Amino acid sequence: MSLSGKRAPGLRRIPRRFAPVVFGLVLSGLMSFLVSGIATARAVPVDSEFLRSWMSAWGSSWAVAFPAVLVVAPVVRRLVDLLVEP
Repeated sequence: MSLSGKRAPGLRRIPRRFAPVVFGLVLSGLMSFLVSGIATARAVPVDSEFLRSWMSAWGSSWAVAFPAVLVVAPVVRRLVDLLVEP
């Protein structure tokens, strides 16, 4: 599916009941990618080995971030419900 909302021909979609898990997978992947990149750039020189170091850091970060998002997301939703007007 493209960002415009139109589905690519022949593309199978994930059932709606898995939406929270897919959301957590994508969110944790993007956030861990960005944060590990910044942390790696601050910790090691940006040279020919930088990308290898970053991808290694990203892999281990995502392995922790994904389950953490799945556990923490319901708590955060309840906290946000307490903080904002209905």
